[in-house]
Amino acid sequence: MALACEIAFWASICLIAYNYVGYPVLLALMGSLGQIKSDISFLLTRRDRRQAEKRGASPSIAVIVSAFNEQSVIAARVKNLLEIDYPAERMEILIGLDAPTDATPEILKRFRSPGLRVFHFPTRRGKLAVISDLARRTRAQVLVFTDANTMFEQNCIRNLIRHFADPEVGLVTGEEIRTIKPGTDPGAESLYWRYESVMKILESRANCLHSANGSVYAIRRNLFCPRPHFIVEDFQIPLELRFQGHRVVYDPEAIAVEEIAPSLASQFERRVRLGAGNFQTLFGNLNYLGPFNGLPGFAYWSHRVLRWITPFLLVLAFACCGYLLRNRFYLCLLLAQCAFYGLALLGEYLSRKRRRLPGIWHLPRHFCSMNMAMAFGFFRYLSGKQSLAWAVTPRAQAEETAA
Repeated sequence: MALACEIAFWASICLIAYNYVGYPVLLALMGSLGQIKSDISFLLTRRDRRQAEKRGASPSIAVIVSAFNEQSVIAARVKNLLEIDYPAERMEILIGLDAPTDATPEILKRFRSPGLRVFHFPTRRGKLAVISDLARRTRAQVLVFTDANTMFEQNCIRNLIRHFADPEVGLVTGEEIRTIKPGTDPGAESLYWRYESVMKILESRANCLHSANGSVYAIRRNLFCPRPHFIVEDFQIPLELRFQGHRVVYDPEAIAVEEIAPSLASQFERRVRLGAGNFQTLFGNLNYLGPFNGLPGFAYWSHRVLRWITPFLLVLAFACCGYLLRNRFYLCLLLAQCAFYGLALLGEYLSRKRRRLPGIWHLPRHFCSMNMAMAFGFFRYLSGKQSLAWAVTPRAQAEETAA
């Protein structure tokens, strides 16, 4: 029994370390080898390594937004889209109102633009149902999905669309920059988001990216065939496309800006919902776990599956150390784990007391909060109580922009 506990402990620790550190390092090495291959090919052939930019008519696009109670941000969102640098005659904006109960419809009536169409749905069904409805109401070649509380930089859409000159590209996702408002408790959310952005760059270069930022991504309309009743559609859709053989590209120059949730509680609830959606995706796509899925399957296991089971690996590692505590080495490891979780609890306590925390103290707190939310998401998924409709995230109130 002791030997089995030792094996389980070290297997858990190694899998967690590989997920957070080993896999990114491996991706970086793969990228370096690819660059070396490109350099050798250039030296042997002396051909230009830069692809010539393909010029021609910009594809027609439809920007699709699902909105519930968004009266604090909807005017600024529409104004931002109307001022985007893209040919107006090739772009339309479709907004679906998911049975709002606030002043969002009245605010949208102020706008007069031939490219703007608003659809009011009387029954609340959730984001996926709304955007699927809107996608059927346009004949645009490319669909651009975004959120009501997101702001695009002027060249964001152009940077997304340029990749579709390559016929192998099925979906392009951009960079989401999260801003921190005064009074917001960011924890280590922004640090973790930058870490995930680096992962997207590395996976995109290795052609094994399988996720998108839900607030800024574009997809060919003929490839948008989402399965109903999925909670996290911005993960399920690119995952399916990549396993079907289409390229999923990340462009860090296609920038969208979004305000971070103002409190750790609202961030936690968001992660619980995402966790439930992640496990729904996992159990709804068991065929992606097979050993013959090549590089996409390897990346899916290394980045996602191991991340989702990390809470249970942490519990297993702690329990194994508890069983082996008569061994001084494992007793020290158990105390080290207790100290780490103690720092997380102390960080949460000081945060609630509005004390300013040193940057390093955010890491244990954020790590534990993220994995606890993932575990809660797992049990919420098993309970079947996770609604497809998003709850409104508390935000700092934005001034209404006149149409």
